[in-house]
Amino acid sequence: MAQLLLAVVSSLSLLSPRTAAAATSTASGGKPLVTAITRDAATKLYTAPLKDALPLVLDLSGPLLWSTCAAAHPSYECHHAACAHAHAHHPPGCPRTGHGVPDEDDPFRCRCRAHPYNPFARRAGSGDLTRARVTANATDGANPLAEVSFTAVAACAPRTLLAGLPAGSVGVAGLARSKLALPAQVASKQKVARRFALCLPGAGNGLGVAIFGGGPLFLLPPGRPDVTASLAGTTPLRGNARVPGYFISAKGIAVNQAQVQVPQLGPLAVALCSRIPYTVLRPDVYVPFIRAFDLAMAGRKRETPPTPPFELCYDSRELGSTRLGYAVPQVDLMLESGATWTVFGGNSMVQVSDDTACFAFLEMKEEKQEGGHGYGDAAAAPVPAVVIGGFQMENNLLVFDQEKGQLGFSGLLFGRQTTCSNFNFTLAD
Repeated sequence: MAQLLLAVVSSLSLLSPRTAAAATSTASGGKPLVTAITRDAATKLYTAPLKDALPLVLDLSGPLLWSTCAAAHPSYECHHAACAHAHAHHPPGCPRTGHGVPDEDDPFRCRCRAHPYNPFARRAGSGDLTRARVTANATDGANPLAEVSFTAVAACAPRTLLAGLPAGSVGVAGLARSKLALPAQVASKQKVARRFALCLPGAGNGLGVAIFGGGPLFLLPPGRPDVTASLAGTTPLRGNARVPGYFISAKGIAVNQAQVQVPQLGPLAVALCSRIPYTVLRPDVYVPFIRAFDLAMAGRKRETPPTPPFELCYDSRELGSTRLGYAVPQVDLMLESGATWTVFGGNSMVQVSDDTACFAFLEMKEEKQEGGHGYGDAAAAPVPAVVIGGFQMENNLLVFDQEKGQLGFSGLLFGRQTTCSNFNFTLAD
């Protein structure tokens, strides 16, 4: 996997005279940046070759960029504004010990210390706040153009903090709504919109794509419209500055267009999380939801016992198929904007063996029933009824627009006869 990723990166680095000229114009800002996304089969996490062309794990809830560092590296002083930003969101289980430590070479200098957090191992570390080189490509939305590198603020982490990350990855790229997350730093350095589009690939589908700084985004086959301009719906982003993750609000959940009766009155808080492979629902929502789906699947052959961690599994040979995946009841998340995020078989049923597919929604465990999802003031966060995981986001373009404060979504791209793996990563001439 690491060799494939490096091969892709190498192919993106071959510059023609036209792309070399584009590099000069991009340095002054104005063009979004594009990067490939790889889905790691072992961990089901998503990486992009962003730090010196080495992979970082993409984390929608992460407020920082962090990675391992060379023994000799620069560091920020404690009074620098970046140091304050690094301490704006504190990881769980990490004591507040001040912003820095005396520099070994200069006792009158305070060296800023940051606290990177590995949410997969549930461990925090401590390391210098430093500068790292972020590398991607400028883009016109149809192809990558010249390679672009800029210096970003990042936290150093001990190598032990890489536990649980995909093999070959060197850290985490936080994508959350914070001043040191990757989208904010790209917007500042490149003078582009505080907006990014994320298109996660499915298992075995090849590379996905992310564009930082706006659109457009064109997917193969040629002649298709800009996906960012033809979204299925938008809805406001909720939450507050103390919680860096992405939240939306839903009025309800339906199965086969029949609303599921849940005990909670009022809106349902919904979080988006690239850290978990499958959507989880709070127990009081999950129980009536899973019963509604089971009832709607009456007559379909159940597989017993089910394949852990799933509760409902079926003989996939009897499900039937459509261009949107298995022919199963659709799940609708009815959003506060009036838009509906519809989950078809392609995002609701996961193939666990040659002849078994399972309903890819899980019951939220007690330790997950916190609004912060690893950072920020959990008491200030909405308690999520639903946390949308990676599988339900795959092959669905998501546009996180921080300037408009809204999330846009395309719907399952299979319906447009394309996928997130159909971006043309061939360098433009």
